[in-house]
Amino acid sequence: MAYKISDECISCGACASECPVSAISEGASHYEIDADACLDCGACAATCPTGAIEA
Repeated sequence: MAYKISDECISCGACASECPVSAISEGASHYEIDADACLDCGACAATCPTGAIEA
């Protein structure tokens, strides 16, 4: 199960820089995770300052 980014995202980009497979990109209203590319490693969730990323 891939991680997901909620509407709490402030589009700071911290998660995108930590993703080892570049599965995170800027979406229309906030960053988004490509579920097919996500490794479920949790690196992004650990760096999110607002806690907007959950499994």
